[in-house]
Amino acid sequence: MADSKGTRARTASAKRQRLTAAAARILHEQGVERTTIADIARAADVPVGNVYYYFKTKDDLVAAALSEHAHGLQTLTARLDRLPDPRQRLKGLIEAWVSERDLAARHGCPTGTLAAELGKRGEGGLGEEAGKVLRLLLDWAERQFRELGLPGPDGHALTLVGAYQGMSLLANALREPDVMVREGRRLTAWLERLPETS
Repeated sequence: MADSKGTRARTASAKRQRLTAAAARILHEQGVERTTIADIARAADVPVGNVYYYFKTKDDLVAAALSEHAHGLQTLTARLDRLPDPRQRLKGLIEAWVSERDLAARHGCPTGTLAAELGKRGEGGLGEEAGKVLRLLLDWAERQFRELGLPGPDGHALTLVGAYQGMSLLANALREPDVMVREGRRLTAWLERLPETS
């Protein structure tokens, strides 16, 4: 009996995870307004009726997708944190962005596009949740610039993340992945020119 409950719990957890991953992908590809719960259920290979067991509304799925983006970002930054030098960590971040150039050219930045769309809904809610994911990235970048001993690490973080959002948007609008490559090189050169004062 206990084993049967454990199996059901693992199956439920796997379905929820499939739905969350599918929501993150489909919402990035189609946007919030164009995406239906049925689209996400189909992508996750979960019957539509089962979705409501895990997520009561589409906004619950959007929130789960944002959590998925946050988890992906935390996984990436944890991997980069194993590098001994903050400048190398920041360069690694840029390399990760550039490696996703084809995806960015098709759909833009996963979190940035959601933040822009959800921000149009007004104050509070999911727009602020999307902002929290971007804040994770800004805070991580700020720590790297602070470790380099640079004055105004928050400003450097804004410059870096703002440049990423801009190059993602332009790559998407122009459908040119090479925008990410060129701007990634420019950002890397900028990082190399920054003095280390620590």
